[in-house]
Amino acid sequence: MDELLIYFILIVLGLMLGSFAGASVWRLRAHQLRSDKNAGESVDADEYKHLSPLTKATFTTDRSRCLHCEHPLAWYDLVPLVSWLSLGGKCRYCRKRIGRFEPLIELGLAAFFVISYWMWPVPLDTMLAVAQFSIWLVAGVLLAILFAYDLKWYLLPNQIVFPLIALGAVYATLGLIGGAPVLSGLVSIAIAVALLSGLYYVLWLVSKGQWIGFGDVKLGLALAFFTADWQLAFIALFAANFIGCLLVIPGMIAGKVTRMTRIPFGPLLIVGTILAVIWGPGLVQAYFTLAF
Repeated sequence: MDELLIYFILIVLGLMLGSFAGASVWRLRAHQLRSDKNAGESVDADEYKHLSPLTKATFTTDRSRCLHCEHPLAWYDLVPLVSWLSLGGKCRYCRKRIGRFEPLIELGLAAFFVISYWMWPVPLDTMLAVAQFSIWLVAGVLLAILFAYDLKWYLLPNQIVFPLIALGAVYATLGLIGGAPVLSGLVSIAIAVALLSGLYYVLWLVSKGQWIGFGDVKLGLALAFFTADWQLAFIALFAANFIGCLLVIPGMIAGKVTRMTRIPFGPLLIVGTILAVIWGPGLVQAYFTLAF
């Protein structure tokens, strides 16, 4: 297949699935608020009222609608990126601003699809390699949802984390089938799990959940499966913390970030892992070439 056609398909697919991811974030939040309220927990009244219409529809009657006027959206209101641009970021029916949240997810996932294909470290010349790459793209949709949700509400929903863990296990298994000896591969995966999940579990245990949430522990398990290699897991861990320092230290110097400021670590782990999976093998190879 022509390379330009492949890139075009990936862009369109990324935009469409990005639109799905954006809608899923709001639906997840709406159901989370309803669940919390039914459990007797305190919820933001304005947010609950704003999102409650999303909880009223069933699977067969669920339709995308404006969160301001609740008007059902037609197909031409839902064309990824194009509809938002043509309407100037406003609802067609009530003219209230939609915001940049949705188009950013759409663009982000399209970029993820394109960069993953462009920079994929393994030749896609076998069915096994294509299957593993396809799982990576599907995982990207779940990662986009988790990235946005944790960034906005400091939570990593189990409804997304658990399927991501399952996908990661399949991804790692395919890597074992087509890669190094099984025993050494399993040992490497175990070390990766210890780095990206076990380390945060210890921090969660020692701090009794004050330093880090248990959601990050579960997310680390999923991401360890996608690195499937202790060296890549180390790169992911280093990248996540390095990016975190670049973001937090200037804020601390300016006095805008304190020890009590909540920092969502899930997005940092996700970005670190994406960098490690795509560029990590090249970095490892370059290191050993220079060192030896």
